[in-house]
Amino acid sequence: MSDGQTPKDAPTFDGVTGYTPMPIGGQAVLEGVMMRGKKVWAVAARDEQGEIHVEQHPLKSANSNKKWPKWPIIRGIVTLGQSLVLGTKSLNISAKIAGLEEEVEGKERQSAMTAGMIATSVALGIALAVAIFILLPSFLTQLILGGAAEGRFVWDLLYGALSLIIFLAYVYAISLLPDIKRVFQFHGAEHKVIQVVENAEPLTVESARKYDTLHTRCGTAFLIMVMALAILVFALVPVDGIATVLGITTDTPMYEAVIFIVRIASRLLLLPLVAGLAYEITVKWASKNTHLGIVKLIMWPGLQMQRLTTGEPDDDMLEVAIAATRAVLAAEQGMIEPEQEEAEELNPEDATDNEVEVPSEERDKVLLPHLNPQPVPSGA
Repeated sequence: MSDGQTPKDAPTFDGVTGYTPMPIGGQAVLEGVMMRGKKVWAVAARDEQGEIHVEQHPLKSANSNKKWPKWPIIRGIVTLGQSLVLGTKSLNISAKIAGLEEEVEGKERQSAMTAGMIATSVALGIALAVAIFILLPSFLTQLILGGAAEGRFVWDLLYGALSLIIFLAYVYAISLLPDIKRVFQFHGAEHKVIQVVENAEPLTVESARKYDTLHTRCGTAFLIMVMALAILVFALVPVDGIATVLGITTDTPMYEAVIFIVRIASRLLLLPLVAGLAYEITVKWASKNTHLGIVKLIMWPGLQMQRLTTGEPDDDMLEVAIAATRAVLAAEQGMIEPEQEEAEELNPEDATDNEVEVPSEERDKVLLPHLNPQPVPSGA
């Protein structure tokens, strides 16, 4: 992601002049929103009394001088991994703020997650997604068509159709749950506030209200692109050729089962490549060329899917999204110095020190008169 250039006539930022335009993205969490800049990320959520609390932490990757994580394709895989880790942390923090943590024998459960717990949660999440959206449609396709390598194009086409149907059914089903509906409304609030920043408008509820809940850089659009590219990429895999190289023939015992395993293995191995390609298309290309007709056509399915994964937020939700955005912008412009801690290791003492309560009378304060940011991925 390219760094913005400081404008010659830079406006003031709450008393600070000459700030650099910056990227921002985010995601919805429990009763709140997480916003992410280039150096810090912040979670804002309301507690049981309705007060907004914000926790802000540094991004470990911001201090990295390595070049390979910024290579095309690779940067998409790296960003996806970081998003999964930050998403897990953000959900944990928002649950603590909102008072949704479990109680054991009258004592609040330890809220901070260790690196091992985060890794386990991310691994389980990936495993569940693979099981539902890759293994399940593969098994269904196998039952319908069998595993013969000769008909791989039809096999992959049916696999892609079933994957999409399962994904749509899953999203629709969870959208009916009241708690998920609220998360989707916070998702809409995140998108609205990001568009306020992108259009250099005052960071207020009034500015955010008029924007749509749909956004090109949304994680939902990214997932739809992943599924579309997967159909194309997987169809190009020469399953019969691989079988021949491995010495697998129609005389091989359990031939269809072996071919099926080859198909599954190829999908799992190529999934990071597909994700990297989807990132390059949705984030690095489409978000910068939204005026092009081809971009509107390609991104249309993902934008329509967001009608299920976003909802119209109320003003209270917009205030929360603004609070998280404000924390990121303030920290990245040097007004707040982030604690120098490992982003993957948050303990309860450090988290408490980073927490900022936002008084209700300050929520509509305009902290950003003008801004011209660069694009980064928005939330799912």
